[in-house]
Amino acid sequence: MSQSPGAPIDFEVEFGYSPPMCTQFSVFLDNRIGKLYELVEVFDGQPIRIVAFSVLDSSDHAVVRLVTTKAERARQMLDDAHFPYAESEILVVELGAHQRMTQMCIALLSAELNIDYAYPLMTRPHGAATIAIHCEDPVLAGQILNRKGFGLVSEAQLSDAAGGDTPMA
Repeated sequence: MSQSPGAPIDFEVEFGYSPPMCTQFSVFLDNRIGKLYELVEVFDGQPIRIVAFSVLDSSDHAVVRLVTTKAERARQMLDDAHFPYAESEILVVELGAHQRMTQMCIALLSAELNIDYAYPLMTRPHGAATIAIHCEDPVLAGQILNRKGFGLVSEAQLSDAAGGDTPMA
């Protein structure tokens, strides 16, 4: 396949499949009563939804991993509220009616990819169970899971599944 000079490169064809990624925020909180409430209150009444979260607790701090329907807006809200956080790209994987977690793990294991951590989502974009996973190489993991027939969910699909981005009550 040849392209004329200056023609735009079709990255999906030229370099392979690029899976849809979602942004995960890892928010650092002091381990004190009410801190989780203060975090989720930031999103209350806003046109954005938290669709997944996980809390890792220790004696002096907690890390709250969360996924929202609008990463750009979440970033701005966290900055405005002065919450320290880190971002990472994750895959949101759908387990179809005849797919099991063991199949997902075997597919990744066959490529020697480790799942660093995983947690379920509170939404089901296409009626299927969904799980957020973080891998060392999410692009390769997404390619493998796509080839094995697993659905991968984008941020836009998360927003649709959460009923749009109407303000949370």
